[in-house]
Amino acid sequence: MFRKSSLIIYKQKPAVIQAIEDKISISFVSGFKGKKALIENQKVRDKDILFLHPGPVENLASLVTEDNIKASDTFTKAIIETWELLAEEEQAFRFDEIAELSIDTKVLENIFPLYFSLIDSVYFKTEQKESQLFFIPRSKDEVAALLEKENEKQNEAAIKDGFIKRLRQKKADLESDAKFLQEIEAFALGKTDKAKYLKEAHVKETIEEAHKLLLDVGFWTMSKNPYPARHGLSMHSSTSFLDSPPHEDDRIKLEHLAYAIDNEGSTDPDDAIAYDGEHLWIHIADPASTVLPDSAIDKAARNRGATLYIPEGASRMLSEKSLKDYALGLEGENSYSRALSFKIRITEDAVIEDVSIIKSFVKVKRLSYKEADEQKNSPQLAPLFRLADKNFIKRKNAGAIQIQFPEASVILTKNEGADPSVEIAPLVEYESFALVREMMLLAGEAAARFAFKNNIPFPYVSQEEPEIPKKLPEGLAGQYRLRKSMKARSLGVTPSQHASLGLSFYSQVSSPLRRYSDLVAHQQIRLFLDNKTVLTGDAVLERISQGDAASRAIMRASRESELHWKLVYLLQNPEWEGTGIILEQKGKTAIVFIESLAMEASVHAPKAELNDKIFLRVGKIQLTKLEVQFIEA
Repeated sequence: MFRKSSLIIYKQKPAVIQAIEDKISISFVSGFKGKKALIENQKVRDKDILFLHPGPVENLASLVTEDNIKASDTFTKAIIETWELLAEEEQAFRFDEIAELSIDTKVLENIFPLYFSLIDSVYFKTEQKESQLFFIPRSKDEVAALLEKENEKQNEAAIKDGFIKRLRQKKADLESDAKFLQEIEAFALGKTDKAKYLKEAHVKETIEEAHKLLLDVGFWTMSKNPYPARHGLSMHSSTSFLDSPPHEDDRIKLEHLAYAIDNEGSTDPDDAIAYDGEHLWIHIADPASTVLPDSAIDKAARNRGATLYIPEGASRMLSEKSLKDYALGLEGENSYSRALSFKIRITEDAVIEDVSIIKSFVKVKRLSYKEADEQKNSPQLAPLFRLADKNFIKRKNAGAIQIQFPEASVILTKNEGADPSVEIAPLVEYESFALVREMMLLAGEAAARFAFKNNIPFPYVSQEEPEIPKKLPEGLAGQYRLRKSMKARSLGVTPSQHASLGLSFYSQVSSPLRRYSDLVAHQQIRLFLDNKTVLTGDAVLERISQGDAASRAIMRASRESELHWKLVYLLQNPEWEGTGIILEQKGKTAIVFIESLAMEASVHAPKAELNDKIFLRVGKIQLTKLEVQFIEA
């Protein structure tokens, strides 16, 4: 079959036989330089080549161009006519037999184009036997189905090309382009690490540019908050919950009334306080009664680390269904709530003398901070306010540092068919804020002392002493400098001082419904109270480290989400003007604190002094980069 100068195919490349010895010497087209075919020589085995035509061929390069080694419409018509002749034949045909029916085989320039058009067509199947390629006509139904599929691909390609063209013009047909835009959206949300359409549209492949493009074409509005998703966080609460309510076990019914003081409208109250004249009582929600270490609910909570609070709402560490079982006071003050109650014998100077912890039922009355302030002189609350003041003095004398910056809440109001309206409301400084803070610090100190005394491996929170400058500025500038001096807090199983709180022992235990390390602390206390084996120090450390890593992502997402909505507020209010307080001066640039926004920013203010107030207006806002420029008005 093979002879010198025959036309063959080698690895899907045009070739010609030069000599036949132990192996076959061939010349083949390895590529093109300009319009000239590049020829290489090689010795091959006969099974590596396909015979096409006896030739003879003297100059391979003269037969081959870059265009005629691809499928061609010129030859497709001839192939269809040949297929129509052979369609009823249920047999395989050699290439030379197909060629005789399709083209003038004496014109050798036609051989390679016919081959490449034939193998690319839908009309024949191929089957190789030794060094011959055979072609089998497909049935009319098979061809029709393949042509339909081919048309769909061509239509899809045309649709995609149209989408890319629109994208380059920062336009889109939101209905027909949705599936393409959804791929860009996945990239902008951090769910994929590639966005092929951005590259094709000549857009820089970054999540910020993807975000901007989705805004430009109207697929996203400025209300779209991508930051929780970018940190791998769900915008929905956990769905893990117990099918049956917690068992009552050996809880003690307490007859005093405790007060759960929280923001108005709070839906997850998890602490309440009372004073009986001798003991301070701090009652904490008791999910650890049923959320056991390494249970499905525990693992789900560990993966979340904490409850995510953003202006859109809360995405809870424990499920919404869990709240009715564990939150305090949801059923009203005449009903009992399950709690882990810290009974603390405390001196008039707020020194903890003894701590016991009880599994309890407790009556809880809910109060807003405003209501607590209004009742601060009542017989029930006055002793608690007094103890809080004493505890603050105690901590301050021990070196506690109190840093205070004005805060604000971002409030969203839904608008039918439009972006929500954004309002930024200053946070009212109620005295009961300090009351609750001091009570929860006492609970954390009491829990840490209890764990240490009873040799319970425990999640302790510590912080090294800050390096405070000898001369601090007054006002907010001083608070800013003080904050910059603070060391990062540490979470571990070795007790150590918490310098900024002025405590030698400290753990967080007040929020087991919304903070995983608090839940671990409760689980350890629970195991101890039930005379069961507590988790080892290594096991506690592993759990709180995983939960802490997840909670750091939540803090970043929460911070970025709040800034996002503040920028949306400024976009909705482009005429905004306000006051900034100079916190730090760096050459001609100042760091300012904008009170009405509870926001820090850099401003060009070369002549300002620390704590000066300057009047600002808003300049350029880059929502996708979370950047805003303020200009001195």
